[in-house]
Amino acid sequence: QLQASGGGLVQAGGSLRLSCAASGRTISSYHLGWFRQAPGKEREFVAVISWSGGSTSYSDSVKGRFTISRDDSKNTVYLQMNSLKPEDTAVYFCAAAWKTIRTMRNAPVYAYWGQGTQVTVSS
Repeated sequence: QLQASGGGLVQAGGSLRLSCAASGRTISSYHLGWFRQAPGKEREFVAVISWSGGSTSYSDSVKGRFTISRDDSKNTVYLQMNSLKPEDTAVYFCAAAWKTIRTMRNAPVYAYWGQGTQVTVSS
């Protein structure tokens, strides 16, 4: 089970840090990703960190502003979001995909999903 937290309301230019804690299984063998879904839009890829922590990837829309990290000792993945924009407003979901998966930007390959946390950025 994945439990996302840390969302909230923030002004444009502000920062938030999302956390996603896993329970019931260790995350060390999983790629961990963040996706988001805005009202009326499809779920989109935001960021992913490989199972080893040695590789990260970001969508073009958040590159340079967001940072994904993981702490396997705490069974948790984080998403540090800086310089937030109103267009970042969405429900953010964390997800886990088995380490052998190659196409880490694709939502269907993720086996486990958190419940989502709302991020609202006001202008």
